[in-house]
Amino acid sequence: MKITNFSVKNYQFTLILALLVAVVGVLTLFTMPRSEDPATHPPQYLITVIYPGTSPKDMEEQVVKPIENKIYGLDNIEKILTTVEDGVAAFEVKFKYGVDIDNKYQEISTEMNALKSSELPKDIYQIKTEKISSSDVKILQVALVSENASDKKLRDEADKLKTKLEKITNLKEVKYHGIPEQEIRVDLNLEKLAQFRIPLNAVMGSLQSEAADIPGGSINMDTKVFNVKTSGKFKNADDVANTVVYNANGKIIYMKDVADVGYKSEVVNHITRINGHRCVLVTAGLKDNVNISDVQKEYLPLIDAFYKDLPANIKLVKNFDQADMVATRLGHLGFDFGLAIVLVVITLIPLGGRASLIVMISIPLSLALGLIALNALGFSLNQLSIVGLVVALGLLVDDSIVVVENIERWLREGHSKMDAVLKGTQQIGIAVVGTTATLVIAFLPLAFLPDMAGEFLKSLPMAVITSVLASMIVALTLVPFLGSRFLKTHESAEGNIFLQYLQKFLTRAYSGIMPKALKFPKITIAISIFLSLVAFGLFSVAGFKLFPTSEKPMFLVNIKMPLQANISESDRVTKLVEAELKKHNEIVYYTSNVGHGNPQIYYNVHPQDRKSDYAQIFVQLEDETKPSDKTNLIKELRNAFKTMPHAKVEVKDFEQGPPLEGNIVVRLFGEDQAVLRKLSSQVETILRDQEGTVYINNELNTYKTDVKVKINKEKARTLGVLTSEIDKVIRLAIAGLTVGDYIDDRGDARNVTITLPRDKFSNLDVLKNLYVNNVQGTPIALNQIATVSFETAPTAINHFNKSRFSKVSAMTQNGYLANDMLVDIVPKLDKLEMPKGYYYKLSGEKESEGDALGGNFLSVIILSTFLFIAVLLLQFKTFKGIIIVMSIIPLGILGGVLFLIASGNPMSLVSIIGFIGLSGIQVKNSLLLVDFTNQLRQDGKSIDEAIAIAGETRFLPVVLTSVTAICGLIPLALNSNPQISPLAIVLIGGLISSTILARIVTPVMYKLIPPSLEKL
Repeated sequence: MKITNFSVKNYQFTLILALLVAVVGVLTLFTMPRSEDPATHPPQYLITVIYPGTSPKDMEEQVVKPIENKIYGLDNIEKILTTVEDGVAAFEVKFKYGVDIDNKYQEISTEMNALKSSELPKDIYQIKTEKISSSDVKILQVALVSENASDKKLRDEADKLKTKLEKITNLKEVKYHGIPEQEIRVDLNLEKLAQFRIPLNAVMGSLQSEAADIPGGSINMDTKVFNVKTSGKFKNADDVANTVVYNANGKIIYMKDVADVGYKSEVVNHITRINGHRCVLVTAGLKDNVNISDVQKEYLPLIDAFYKDLPANIKLVKNFDQADMVATRLGHLGFDFGLAIVLVVITLIPLGGRASLIVMISIPLSLALGLIALNALGFSLNQLSIVGLVVALGLLVDDSIVVVENIERWLREGHSKMDAVLKGTQQIGIAVVGTTATLVIAFLPLAFLPDMAGEFLKSLPMAVITSVLASMIVALTLVPFLGSRFLKTHESAEGNIFLQYLQKFLTRAYSGIMPKALKFPKITIAISIFLSLVAFGLFSVAGFKLFPTSEKPMFLVNIKMPLQANISESDRVTKLVEAELKKHNEIVYYTSNVGHGNPQIYYNVHPQDRKSDYAQIFVQLEDETKPSDKTNLIKELRNAFKTMPHAKVEVKDFEQGPPLEGNIVVRLFGEDQAVLRKLSSQVETILRDQEGTVYINNELNTYKTDVKVKINKEKARTLGVLTSEIDKVIRLAIAGLTVGDYIDDRGDARNVTITLPRDKFSNLDVLKNLYVNNVQGTPIALNQIATVSFETAPTAINHFNKSRFSKVSAMTQNGYLANDMLVDIVPKLDKLEMPKGYYYKLSGEKESEGDALGGNFLSVIILSTFLFIAVLLLQFKTFKGIIIVMSIIPLGILGGVLFLIASGNPMSLVSIIGFIGLSGIQVKNSLLLVDFTNQLRQDGKSIDEAIAIAGETRFLPVVLTSVTAICGLIPLALNSNPQISPLAIVLIGGLISSTILARIVTPVMYKLIPPSLEKL
């Protein structure tokens, strides 16, 4: 081959290039971005609208429908999932993959701003639009703990730490949680307003006018420009208290005359504790494409210095630091990598010292070149890319082994060194290119998996592809050059003692089988077909779960209180759960979040927004806790909390893959809430009766009670009272109205809120003695024009692509698979009698499987299959050769699925990757046998002679490459991470069965359908 001739004859140039690759590879290893998980940027967005005190029904009419109509009109929309609860509407907007993520974010933001100023209620508390990204995960969570420090003191210290962390350029979204903000609260005395006949609008207008900060502009004076400063914002409570609210008949009324003005904390909606102690949490995220270890070196000294300056009654606890987890995980994989290299070295002993040295030099150079390419393509060093490199380690030595072994064989036959290097490489070169191409094509579909799953897993196949391509280049350039310098003519034609014993073992192992197999080829093929059918039949035995459970030593405890429980009651029950967690010594930290979810610490678990009847506890174990120990603890806690009378306590492990509401989710579509409630109850019964389900949730099994203020509109119009004024007074009394802001002593903007006097939380008494001004300013008692009553209302309303639905969800117990359970559940669902226009759809794991394996994935598989066949056609020029080579694939599947069942792993997306990659490796081995058999026939050998010689000669490098691959994969197979080990287990099992059976099946297939050859 020309590239080989060039690299050998221009050895100085080859040497310099090799050194360059080595140096750049080392620099890349230390400088490329590192993270725990690959960065993902799905075209998904979360719109959250917070409108406190608004029922789901009102939210649906006033907020949800206008937003859905506007967003649904955008191009390339795939789905909108809307959840409406008390005072909160959350929209998950997903576009088709391939759109410009930033442009779509701008489109959504523009539409939301337009709606806010036109169709949506003016007093909405907050509208937040967020991109969903892997960098949303908080890499750092620090707790400032104190039982006696004031809210203000804790908040100020948290704000100081936040300010310091914000100065680190690679951190983002530094926030503190769990402590109410300070505000200036204006508690109006409605009786005094009525006495002075001051309209509420006048009070609000005065505050809003004084709070406005309108720049004065600039003026020219001689040769200079001067900015004109105006009054500016409120500075303190005195400014608010001295605001003139009314001036009539020469009498000035100040705010302090009609209201109590002072500093107070906002309403408590999020309570945090760590290990049972009051705290405030400070969290920080990480920007994309940066090295988390380098960033840790910046923030750790800062946190240590901050800790030393804290008051004596405040302690700092760094309970979550993802950089430590990344270092641990990458360290384990690094150890696996080192162990794999040691095992590979041992398998190279039969090649001899010099040949083994050449292969060992080719390994780091191939990896360096692959790493350079991976970095250039924008991938980071994360758990999946490292797994890809470890998998590649077992494969990339194949090319070098095949080339070196063939050169060694030529040397053993007595050829000169240069002839052995050039002609030996030329003889095997086309086969090396062909086998590498088939391997690359086998992994190619995995690089084009659709949806978020594809983006998440992409770095694994790309690491394999870049490394294998690099190994081919090294095998055809550097290996021949090194061979020409280091290898020597052998005195013994048999090789070293290890090679001799290996060759004798292989010859003896097949000496009794091969003659019989070749004598009865049809029976041999019939047996192989039977084994293939068995292999495919065993898939149902293994079961299927697309994404495994996380092995990380942490999990969540979700506490769902009885409907409409207030935050105080939720806090009381949370303390009972904490008392149980405290009993378990293996738990290092348990961080409680009452009324809110824990800040996001896992890539697919987004925190619950404010919800008074909800709490979540983030539980952390020792770093080295085994996954089995964590599973046992979860099982123990589930039993402990099963009979808890005060709330539903769910202990949930983290799951890999896209976010899931539950393992099994049934969505029931229809418009009538009463009909949906009846159907939901029937589905709930089906799921409860199914063995293996746990935590069945049916949102419609209870109704909540709302307080209804019914306005007598005829009477209100007669008295000159506007409905909007009544709504405004009620809102003022219950939630308060923000009328402006002020700058606190740390330079941050805080709210000025106007409300009525109340305790910590509003109660029914706030609706008593309310007055509303009519258009003439005369105060009218609220009870004259409105009555207060109670009414039932739905707990939540859900929309999918604008269609209303209810959902019933269930988690699966350990040892049960959702797909297996659905075999029993679906027939029961199909038997449900549903009115016209009502139907069900499965969500949960079933939907994520469709997203991950649907769409263009089938097209990519078909394209790859044709590319696969095209490469083999270029190699053999005949379809018979392709059939012979590919006949071994089902036999590899047999070993893979047997090993999968034996290890207790179900079929998963990672296992599918293993089987797809396995097909390329098997074809690679089979191709070497067929290619050499063809060469021997072209040299004049008969079919039987060619089969016999090729089997003896080529089976040795096939065994060596398979054994090196298996040894390289053993550390991965023993890894406790279920996201990694099934891949290695499938490859090991498949390589063992295909290597053993290829020696029999490939020659027999060749004898049955010998391909026609072109004459040389």
